[in-house]
Amino acid sequence: MMKRRLKPAALVIVIASCLGAGAISAESVAVRYTEGLVRGFVVLRAPDGSVIANGDSLQVARGGRVTNRLVFHFRDGSLQDETAVFTQRQRFQLVSDHLIQRGPSFPHPMEMSIEAASGRVTVRHRDGDKDQVIEEKMDLPPDLANGIVSTLLKNFPPEAVSLTVPMVVASPKPRLVKLLITRAGLERFSAGRNAYKATRFDIKIEIGGIAGVVAPLLGKKPRDATVWIVRGTAPGFIASESQFYQDAPLWRIEFAAPTNFPKN
Repeated sequence: MMKRRLKPAALVIVIASCLGAGAISAESVAVRYTEGLVRGFVVLRAPDGSVIANGDSLQVARGGRVTNRLVFHFRDGSLQDETAVFTQRQRFQLVSDHLIQRGPSFPHPMEMSIEAASGRVTVRHRDGDKDQVIEEKMDLPPDLANGIVSTLLKNFPPEAVSLTVPMVVASPKPRLVKLLITRAGLERFSAGRNAYKATRFDIKIEIGGIAGVVAPLLGKKPRDATVWIVRGTAPGFIASESQFYQDAPLWRIEFAAPTNFPKN
């Protein structure tokens, strides 16, 4: 039973309790850059660099509420589709998050819905040949990071070194974990002939409790994730590497350049 509880179905980014100077909580992250209308094309790469999925990043903002959807269509027919709704009135706050994972790329297909205000979390998953539904009423903190990690990082205070935020994962029962996000310095990248620098953020998942102690012994400790954000007057997401489910390889999300334009 212990081993089963340590098999999270969702650890998407697409992670400690005692932090030193320069550490902050997400409640201290003010809205420095408001989110707006965005449309982007993305790819998902395996560790060998091959493209395993193509996707769309769509975001709309109405008033102080933002809806962000990131959907991947895998080449083997699998699907990952996540929609996060959040507010940006002085501070970012999650309203809801809906995550779907299905198809052969996901050993444990699942669907998870989070309603932050009510604390209602619903997980639908496959157990053998039966569909199971788990509904929980959880005491969810106001700085929940599901679906908005990259948004928080674009607003990462320049004086901060690290940030701790909570996240709900399904194992398949929903539970709260902590993400310890640390600024790891600058790394170079290029776009065409232009060179830029992006801030690298390393993300560790702290499971907590007895499960967190036993997980490394069972080889189930989640691998660290990484997100790259370009800074400046208009911070932007560059790429990320993370596990999409327990025991998964690190998959990289990157923006894709449109091709095959019609010729005049």
